[in-house]
Amino acid sequence: MKRALIVRHTPVEGAAGYRRPIEDAGYDFHRIDIFDPGFRTLDWLAPDLIVVMGGPMGVYERAVHPWIDGEVAGLAARIAAGRPTVGVCLGSQMIAAALGAPVYPGPVKEVGFAPLRLTAAGSASPLRHLSGVDVLHWHGDTFDLPQGAELLAGSDLYAHQGFRIGDSLLALQFHAEMGEDPRFAEWLEDVDYIVDAGTNPDALDAAHARLGGAAVAAGRAMITEWLGRLPSSR
Repeated sequence: MKRALIVRHTPVEGAAGYRRPIEDAGYDFHRIDIFDPGFRTLDWLAPDLIVVMGGPMGVYERAVHPWIDGEVAGLAARIAAGRPTVGVCLGSQMIAAALGAPVYPGPVKEVGFAPLRLTAAGSASPLRHLSGVDVLHWHGDTFDLPQGAELLAGSDLYAHQGFRIGDSLLALQFHAEMGEDPRFAEWLEDVDYIVDAGTNPDALDAAHARLGGAAVAAGRAMITEWLGRLPSSR
C-alpha cells in the first residue's frame, strides 16, 4: 500500500477533510508532529505522499523554531526529486521557501470564509472545484511566487493563494480541508488574532456552520482529482 505522511506543526491543524480522499486513493495514512522524536531524522523522500499542514509560526522565525531549517531542506530535496507533495497554509509557505522564494508578513490578516480568484491555469487545474466556493482563510503571511511555479489562485487580499509545479507539487495558502472538523472550536479561542483581522469568533462560527460543508466537499473533490493526476496514478 502507498504511504501518505501528514506533517503537523500543531495538533489542531491536521489533514481534516483531506484525509478521506487520501485514504480513498489507496494510501495508508500516517502523521508526524514536529516535536516527535523522529521528526529530525525524517526521510523526506520515503513517503509516497507528504502533506505539510498549517501552524501559527512564520517560516522566517528560524531563530525561535530551529527545526524550520531542516523542514525546508527536506522539502527542497523532495521537490527536486519530483515526489508528490502538498502544502497547506504554513505548508505552502514552507514549500515557497524550499523553492528559494521569500516568505514575509502580509499587509493584513486574512481570516474567514471567502472565495478564491482562479487564474486561467487554476480553472484548468483541480482547483476548478473551488470556483465560486467560499473557503476558509486564516493567515497573515505571504510569499513571492517561486521561480518556475504556475500561479493557480489569489484572493481579494492576497495575490498568491495557490501554485503548482508540474503535477506533483501543490501549494495551497487557504484551508479547503476545514469546515467540518471539531478542532475549529480551538481555532476560535485565538480571540486576539481574530479581532485583529477585523472579525469575531461568533461570526466565524456562524460562517463555519453555514459554509463549511460546501468548502470541504469542494476541497475533497480537488484533492481527489489532484491525486488522480499524479504520474504514479496513471
